[in-house]
Amino acid sequence: MSNKLLDYNFNKSNILIVGDIMLDRYYYGSVSRISPEAPVPVINVKSEIYTMGGAGNVANNIKGLTADCTIIGAAKDDEAGRLLKQMFENINASSYFIDADMPTISKLRVIGGKQQIARLDFEEIRTFTDDINNQIKSIYLKEIEKHNVIVISDYGKGMCSEELCPFIIEKANAQNKKVIIDPKGANWEKYNNAFLVTPNVKELSEVYGKEIANEDDDIIKYGSIVRKKYNLTYLVVTRSEKGITIIGENYVKTIPTQAMEVFDVSGAGDTVVACIAVFLDLGLDIDNAVYYANLAAGVVVGKLGTAPITLSELTYALNGIHSSKVVSRSSISDIIKRERSFNKKIVFTNGCFDILHKGHVTYLKKAKSLGDILILGLNSDDSVRRLKGPTRPVNSENDRAVVLEALECIDYIVIFDEDTPLNLIKNIMPDILVKGGDYKVEDVVGREYAGRVEIIDFVQGYSTTSTIEKLNGGK
Repeated sequence: MSNKLLDYNFNKSNILIVGDIMLDRYYYGSVSRISPEAPVPVINVKSEIYTMGGAGNVANNIKGLTADCTIIGAAKDDEAGRLLKQMFENINASSYFIDADMPTISKLRVIGGKQQIARLDFEEIRTFTDDINNQIKSIYLKEIEKHNVIVISDYGKGMCSEELCPFIIEKANAQNKKVIIDPKGANWEKYNNAFLVTPNVKELSEVYGKEIANEDDDIIKYGSIVRKKYNLTYLVVTRSEKGITIIGENYVKTIPTQAMEVFDVSGAGDTVVACIAVFLDLGLDIDNAVYYANLAAGVVVGKLGTAPITLSELTYALNGIHSSKVVSRSSISDIIKRERSFNKKIVFTNGCFDILHKGHVTYLKKAKSLGDILILGLNSDDSVRRLKGPTRPVNSENDRAVVLEALECIDYIVIFDEDTPLNLIKNIMPDILVKGGDYKVEDVVGREYAGRVEIIDFVQGYSTTSTIEKLNGGK
């Protein structure tokens, strides 16, 4: 297994997804009182976020890994359907929306503080007609030629039926292509002969017909029975804090959990199936594909809401940076929206922070004291080399991030590759932009995108350059 994800050419992976797509909406707000009308909290809504749910989240995870995908799902030309279509276009994912004569499925979650208060489901589940099934089959037969791995993302909303699933699996097996299934419900007859199915413990219990304890012996015993019954090449059981267990013919392996802090498990199953699909498509064996999927799941459960993994986040986690503080540039906008919905004041600063010293820590503590959330833009290795010369940085960007994320005063770290953080500041639009040293406010890069600029004096006698000189025998 490579320790460098960039050794793999993710652009060569192209996954076909068939499944239930839906729109996930999040209302974020603050809770200050109980309603006089009923014993329920009153949410003062501050922001609204839309994301792709269900099979759409599988696609979002695949694109987050910089791989490609095509999705076949049911959605109407209504408000939710149009929003979903635009989201797929935004991530450059090919999509086929079949009008199954039912409203586009959407789910609305209300978040008060950092707690989910309620979920509202908007759906009308109907059995697909023969005409609709034939449309889907026709599209599938056209698309399967372009793909080696197919994901069935079953949320029990009608797409993954007893009519379609066996057809998908049969045609794939005939061409020696792998079908990976994220299952739903107790009817697994429709999954017969699939390459791999990824139940959690609850789903495994449901299909077996009894509650199964989340213990190694029980998972292996009953999982092996289910795998054999439905003639699956592999059963991959996701087990929350106990990791993931792979069950094959005369083969069992458990990969320990990688989660540091579980904040929200929404969409973690989508991340697992998406990662397994991509890494199998890249030619990895089952152990390594599941290892990466487990690592990715440990990252996404540290996020609030349905959020995909990104290649940069997975790379950080692989290199030991397993914290919800290190976030990608693509996810920082939604994070800012969420934090502002809690009336948080956003502070931004940036730097190389090559060899952390007293001056750095004092500066960062002062920056945090100016607001509620401190976001640190960290220069990448290439950026540091351009700014400081070929002998720098002393410590890699991943090592620097590991050290910095241990500081309580830092809330989020975003690594950027440009010489200046201008584009990052423009994306974040902080309330306060902090710069260290003797800068004049009018000379600070990105000042036009901040509420105000604050200049903090450096601590005299402390710098990375002077530290390096001392190590080299200087005074």
